[in-house]
Amino acid sequence: MGTREILENALRLKPQERLALVDMLLESVDRPDRKIEEIWNHEALRRLAAYRAGKIKGIPLEDVFAE
Repeated sequence: MGTREILENALRLKPQERLALVDMLLESVDRPDRKIEEIWNHEALRRLAAYRAGKIKGIPLEDVFAE
């Protein structure tokens, strides 16, 4: 089966199925580094805890986009 035939078959899928296929294809060529994902997850949790504890303040979305 060639690329053209695969594309034609893929275009017959429902939009949600096509998006899932795109995600799977992208992941197959650009696998995330699990160690980096763990580091970012830890950092996100640390920042969330600091925000909830009142140690840092959030920035309103409008202010972020105004810059």
